[in-house]
Amino acid sequence: MRFGFIGDIVGKIGREGVKRYLQTAREKYHLDCVIANGENASHGFGLGISAYEELKSYGVDIFTGGNHTWDKKDIFPLLAQKDSKVLRPHNYPKGVIGTGLYCGEIHQESFAVLNLMGNFGMPQCDNAFICAKEVVQNLWLEGIKNIIIDFHAEATSEKKAMFMMLKGKIGAILGTHTHIGTDDLEIFEGTFGVSDVGMSGARESVIGMNPQEPIERFLTGIPNKLSVLDKKGIASIFQMIVFELQGGRCLEAFKLKAIDSKDLIKTICANFYNLH
Repeated sequence: MRFGFIGDIVGKIGREGVKRYLQTAREKYHLDCVIANGENASHGFGLGISAYEELKSYGVDIFTGGNHTWDKKDIFPLLAQKDSKVLRPHNYPKGVIGTGLYCGEIHQESFAVLNLMGNFGMPQCDNAFICAKEVVQNLWLEGIKNIIIDFHAEATSEKKAMFMMLKGKIGAILGTHTHIGTDDLEIFEGTFGVSDVGMSGARESVIGMNPQEPIERFLTGIPNKLSVLDKKGIASIFQMIVFELQGGRCLEAFKLKAIDSKDLIKTICANFYNLH
């Protein structure tokens, strides 16, 4: 089974990138399922129903979230649905609406998507590492080995530690949240990992936002309101990971990237270690 994973989609420019490139990628690389982190899709803050419907129409199948999951309240009924394909971090405390786990089947082979949020510099959540161990163990008991994790975390050390803890036990772990794509794609003991997929949105920005506002924050130390860059003609970036899973192991992985609405190119291939 072949998956596409799109990192944090930021605002209208990010959504337009998905519209422009996703169908081409689905057809060219024979993708069976596309997962996207949508927590910044609606004006940079949250995933509202209109953005959800739009991205779904472009070919996104499953949506993951993070610390901005709760910014748009009209998505709450979708979060609460049974077998929802709109996820929130699974390590939020018990009693919080929604789930961070989706289980499905492709070509008569089961798979699972698990959404987790890190602890460093993030809102209060239960321990992501304990949650991950418990969920992965339970999935294995159910016979589900094609496990994909969106780890929405600030620190690369957290992401690497999670990768090292779960290598050989899951198919892929993809970092989101920092919006800055990393080049550390690797397949280790059958598990694919990358610290951060990178955002799709305005390229000449600060993580998709108007740069003047965060610059002012850094100069003065005074909080101010951030606004997403959504104007036409703004330089853009689209980033996506493609990977193939079989029997709980990743067979292939690479990154797709497009700059300023130019052609989609295959940019980084994964390093392979200990594939035996």
